[in-house]
Amino acid sequence: MTTTRSSSSGPAAPLPEGLEARRAQVFPALTDAQLARVAAHGVEQQFSDGEILWEQGDTHRPMFVVLEGELELVHPRGQAEELVNVLGAMEFTGEVSLLGDSPSFVRGRARGALRVIRLEHARLLSLLQTDAELSELMMRAFILRRVALFSTGQGDAIVIGSRDSAATTRLLAFLVQNGHPHRYVDVDRDADVQALLDQLHVAIHEIPILLCSGERVLRNPTDAEAAECLGLGATLEPGVVHDVVICGAGPSGLSAAVYGASEGLDVLLLEAHGPGGQAGSSSKIENYLGFPTGITGGALMARAVLQAEKFGAKLAVARPVLGIHCDRGSYRIELTAGEIVRTRAVIIATGAEYRKLDVADLERFEGVGVSYAATYVEAQLCSADEVIVVGGGNSAGQAATFLARSSRCVHLLVRGSDLAASMSRYLIRRIEETPNITMHRRTKIVALHGKEHLESVTWRDESTGEESTHPIRHVFTMAGANPNTEWLRGIVAMDPHGFIVTGSDVTDEDLQAAEWPLRRHPFLFETNRPHIFAIGDVRASSIKRVASAVGEGSVCIQLVHQALTE
Repeated sequence: MTTTRSSSSGPAAPLPEGLEARRAQVFPALTDAQLARVAAHGVEQQFSDGEILWEQGDTHRPMFVVLEGELELVHPRGQAEELVNVLGAMEFTGEVSLLGDSPSFVRGRARGALRVIRLEHARLLSLLQTDAELSELMMRAFILRRVALFSTGQGDAIVIGSRDSAATTRLLAFLVQNGHPHRYVDVDRDADVQALLDQLHVAIHEIPILLCSGERVLRNPTDAEAAECLGLGATLEPGVVHDVVICGAGPSGLSAAVYGASEGLDVLLLEAHGPGGQAGSSSKIENYLGFPTGITGGALMARAVLQAEKFGAKLAVARPVLGIHCDRGSYRIELTAGEIVRTRAVIIATGAEYRKLDVADLERFEGVGVSYAATYVEAQLCSADEVIVVGGGNSAGQAATFLARSSRCVHLLVRGSDLAASMSRYLIRRIEETPNITMHRRTKIVALHGKEHLESVTWRDESTGEESTHPIRHVFTMAGANPNTEWLRGIVAMDPHGFIVTGSDVTDEDLQAAEWPLRRHPFLFETNRPHIFAIGDVRASSIKRVASAVGEGSVCIQLVHQALTE
């Protein structure tokens, strides 16, 4: 095979700050030896000048490696185009969306005569799973390219909204949670917003507005509507019986997906919102093995998603599960949208959610003052303000120290008198040594005040009974946990708090109630229904730590293998 190396790949748009110095990793050139191994998985193809290889929004597209000529990547902006990069010989196309077979954010077009190697999606995954060197090089490039797209807003989505709108905050959080590049236009701050609203024929009271691929306009879309419009997640195949369906894409569910797919199982991962669970909203995890400088929960979970997709697991987001029904030899999972998926085994990893404050008018302030996550999306809303963090666990401690970097003062409200029983010592010390964090022990919020947005908060010191009101507009609540198991009532056995009992905790009465058909007792993480497992925070007696959840996911797959042989 002969190739022509170009001295320059042509003009390229500048990369975001911090990535320009890594351009060689963002757009690496293959060596001759690497190219030969890639060629074994693909076929040669030629294109004429100006010919389109793929369009923005295309799925089921291959990866291309340039042999001769140049391939330009452009981002359509209405009738105009914004140049992203021009690839020369030995360079390859693709970013994170290629792994999950999601819609492309850019258009690919031949610049002059072009000769390439074409790798179909299945062949690309095979290459990534079997060639360690190329896997590292390509995966790193894919990740960095997604970071560049996200930083510059070169996606296929525009959000028009207001920071004082709960629906806008929800939509932005959904896009960030799913790592989807987008551009945000604020109706309160963008001088040209009215012209854009007029162009789209929408009114300001209809925000948030989601513009997909410059064509479809959605008014205050649900997560499911946004996911469908943007092509997020896998397309479900009703006729397929999967080896295992995992309900929930937190640490335990993603771990099970990675290990299951890497060991050859047909894995489908269903997530009601976006991947990550409670861990994904953590501002920084510093006690997770292998990350001595810490890592954000979002970054850790995003890497896990890529691992799962690299091994062939399919992820479907904004797909809440309504129920599980037993068919002969398999299970039928019913989704709230009316879709049905079938599987030989089920892993429940739906986790838990923070308990809500026991105060009047709470729902009125959720998203406009009261939040259940402290990521940079929420932090942007309260920069330089006073904030309240409720909770005495690690999540609350991480949120308090994170918000203290930009907020004027952080009030940490703790129900008990001592943090040692519920929070890691390193976080306690950091809180004690951060001057703008004030801890209030044995204190609880008793009232919220405001009109369109939270304006003030009343809390009570339980030691003295004294109540005081403070002009604080932002509350982050991370206290306690309620399992996401309401949809499982009557299906599997639970403890009095709604957590799922498994393994040796399953009683004979539980087995009799489910008419357990096997001679053996349930496996370690198995419920009182054969081949239905529960892992992570949703499971009774589990250790509420990210590392523990990841471990349960990996162990559970071994039990699934055993169950599938029965």
